[in-house]
Amino acid sequence: MTKKEKLGRILLPLVTPYKANEEVDYDRYAELIEYLIEKNLCDTFIVSGTTGEASLLTFEERAKLFETAVKAVAGRKPIIAGTGCASTKETIALTKRAADAGIDTMLIVVPFYNKPTQEGIYNHYMAVAESTAADIILYNIPIFVGINLEPETVGRLAPVKNIIGIKDEAGVNPTQVTDYYLATQAADPDFLIYNGDDVMLLPTIVQGAIGIVSGGAHVFGHEIRAIFDAFAAGENEKARELFVPLYKFCKSCGQNGRLLPNSIMRPAIELVTGIKVGPARSPLAPITPAETDVLKAVLKEVGKL
Repeated sequence: MTKKEKLGRILLPLVTPYKANEEVDYDRYAELIEYLIEKNLCDTFIVSGTTGEASLLTFEERAKLFETAVKAVAGRKPIIAGTGCASTKETIALTKRAADAGIDTMLIVVPFYNKPTQEGIYNHYMAVAESTAADIILYNIPIFVGINLEPETVGRLAPVKNIIGIKDEAGVNPTQVTDYYLATQAADPDFLIYNGDDVMLLPTIVQGAIGIVSGGAHVFGHEIRAIFDAFAAGENEKARELFVPLYKFCKSCGQNGRLLPNSIMRPAIELVTGIKVGPARSPLAPITPAETDVLKAVLKEVGKL
């Protein structure tokens, strides 16, 4: 089985449920995983990613989420662990904890806050890759990290045996998926390129993205799968029609300039699934009554309520 066949097209970054006191609710996490598997809303789970609010979790919370996910999934779907941290040392340590939990693929974000040079980023990924037998997917999200993972750097990393792909938050640079494709094909024709922005689903398929990392798949997993199928069948008009409800939902989650959609997406997940995942962790501000009204109106319009 190829890496593409193993991981599939829809990688779902799990939200992290919280109790009223903002402590992680691991039991609810397992319940959410069971629901998503039962409904077949994705191909692979990502634990402790941006949607999972990894930057707001402690090292030990992230490690326990890895263990919880492995137990709850019980081999029914692949799991990717988000193990990226600000420092190389901590990234290596968290990657080891994920591997010890039984996870064999890591999603590692470009080191944030310190804005390393491209050489620093290259050295970071090489050090992590040399420290583990696990597969690594690079993660570019410059809107939060503050620096772009340049195609030339990705091209240098692509020949490394256990660096197997990249997730790109494509909305920041709509044509960069093509740049990544061109930079990696000579070194590794099977290098995996995933789009990480729901609203860029259709454009990035054309550019060579093999799949999507989609928080929206908590609610729209079936529609996303149908979009991929329609596009593969040459039914472009059908793909466009299927995409519009997802687009409207994503726009509703970005109300009032919210760059991270979690505060609005989490209530949407609760409304559709009935599973109480709680509000986003501080300092993310909770959804407002006005935002709730807009969200509910959109969910009703697209047939989710």
